[in-house]
Amino acid sequence: MPMNASRRLSLLLTVLAGIAAQARADEVPVAVAANFTAPMQQIAAGFEKATGHKVVAAYGATGKFYAQIKNGAPFEVLLAADDETPARLTAEKAAVAGSRFTYAIGKLVLWSAKPAVVDARGDVLKNGTFDHIALANPKLAPYGAAAVQAMKALGVHEALQPRFVMAENITQAHQFVSSGNALLGFVALSQVLRDGRIEGSAWMVPAALYPPIRQDAVLLDKGKDKPAAQALMRYLQSEQARAVIQSFGYGL
Repeated sequence: MPMNASRRLSLLLTVLAGIAAQARADEVPVAVAANFTAPMQQIAAGFEKATGHKVVAAYGATGKFYAQIKNGAPFEVLLAADDETPARLTAEKAAVAGSRFTYAIGKLVLWSAKPAVVDARGDVLKNGTFDHIALANPKLAPYGAAAVQAMKALGVHEALQPRFVMAENITQAHQFVSSGNALLGFVALSQVLRDGRIEGSAWMVPAALYPPIRQDAVLLDKGKDKPAAQALMRYLQSEQARAVIQSFGYGL
């Protein structure tokens, strides 16, 4: 076979292989806890590069996702901000038994976009002069529930309650603080940690003040026969994904 014909055949085979790979590629509708937005964007890019599958992510409050999934939303994978919601969905036959695992352990931070507002011991909660403190709705968002538990443990919840600015989810709580609508607020460490440092001022809320924020992933019923959804569940446990998760300050 002449050399140019051989090269044409090789090129044709390469093109056909690419077309076949694209044909096998699929989209994965994923419900992602709002605190995990930035890490998931990086993970989704790596997943698409590694597998050809594309993540179609919606970000929001875990409680709202639960209601949407129960009402037939087309999500195939849930990355929750707690471990209770995936367990509940599994018990209710809305998720695949045995698929659930903890992909991250969240950390709660009291944060202000301004320097020198939040002190290193969190005493600002007792002594600070501020009009508003932001937190995610504790009925919908596990980070909001953790914030309430921490304030109760410190004995400041009742006194601070009139100053609450209640957000729908942890992303909105962060927006309230970053925009100045609230001088400070409870957010996820992953939202404010960049290159190992936090801008503004912050207090890492001691883990002893709130229940562990174990964030579980689960394969939903609509994804049980979908290879792309199963591939994403595997990828979330890969070294590449775990490195991204740790870089945003989560525990594993």
